[in-house]
Amino acid sequence: MGREMSVGPGERLLDELVRAAQMASPAELPVVVNRYAEAMGAERAVVYLVDIQQRVLVPLVEGEPELGLDTSLAGWAYRTDSLRVEEDHAGGLSVWLPLADGAERLGVVELNMDALDGLRLRRYRTMALLLALIITSKRSYSETIAQRMRTRAMQLPTEMVRAFLPPRSIGTGRVVSTAVLEPAYELGGDAFDHSFTEDVLHATILDGMGHNLASGLATAVAMAGCRNARRSGADLSELVGTVDEALAKWLPDQFCTGIFTQLHMPTGALRWCNCGHPPPLLIRRHRLLHDALERPPEPPLGLPANLAGVSRQVHDASLESGDRILLYSDGVVESRNEKGEQFGLERFTDYIIRSTAAGQSAPEVLRLLIHSILEHRHNKLDDDATILMFEWQSPRP
Repeated sequence: MGREMSVGPGERLLDELVRAAQMASPAELPVVVNRYAEAMGAERAVVYLVDIQQRVLVPLVEGEPELGLDTSLAGWAYRTDSLRVEEDHAGGLSVWLPLADGAERLGVVELNMDALDGLRLRRYRTMALLLALIITSKRSYSETIAQRMRTRAMQLPTEMVRAFLPPRSIGTGRVVSTAVLEPAYELGGDAFDHSFTEDVLHATILDGMGHNLASGLATAVAMAGCRNARRSGADLSELVGTVDEALAKWLPDQFCTGIFTQLHMPTGALRWCNCGHPPPLLIRRHRLLHDALERPPEPPLGLPANLAGVSRQVHDASLESGDRILLYSDGVVESRNEKGEQFGLERFTDYIIRSTAAGQSAPEVLRLLIHSILEHRHNKLDDDATILMFEWQSPRP
């Protein structure tokens, strides 16, 4: 038998943290985190979660102040997904660590201490990684976490659609897909979806007719039909047909537009079907390739004309390493300011190109972009604005 590896006190503490946190209620979780941070040499730990509009960091425990995402060191750690250390007025240290579950950014954790060395930092980083996984697990059934991430009341149609949404960002070592959606609290019929099956990224954007509960319901049915077909192993044409049939059966007076994409991650082979939606955009080497993915669109989803037994047309393209694909709803480019000026496709794509060239991550690019669109309209959008972007990196050198 081989020699048994010894377990140090730091490892035992992290093991205890995981066990205690798994059993803790949302109210107990900050207490558990603080207790084990103290045991590892910190004076205290405070968990901050980002609000759903990604403007402020909200403390998980009441009594601590909110922190501006664009005006604080905590926000800097979140935006850059990196460590931030500062010395306070008493000579101690404040350490900010990002909380992220893969590509999904959740918030930050603040640790206060007298001194920091390499061993402690490694343990704190491990604690932050474990804590992010625990929060992801708990937020699926914790209303407390949902409440903390909101800054005001949400309308019922928005509540329904948001219940179907996946995390804002998902990713592997080769692909990152990220999305934003506004207005956060008065959403109509827009939605996005992205997921992985084996070696394929699936990304979808939908825009339901109207701006009420019925449009949100149509979008929810379309997303359910999409996922049901995907999990049954349907190909792309069959998947879109399933959505058509679901809308025609359950909501015959409603329809929605959308784009369904599949990206084969090992090769960069892209397939998509456009159902009455603005065409996808391709950004390659910091340039928009105009009309590169524009094809004659199919009719919107759920229209009776679609149910005559004719298969949806699926298009193909090959991506190059570093390519970014943009899916968006018309509310993004058609948003007008008080002078009647549209935000426009050129401004939209130029913002992404410049932010990418400046080294911003894909989730941060979209966060800044959606805020720019809101500012263009003084935070009052006439239509939903949804953007989904995925980036592919070739596995070959």
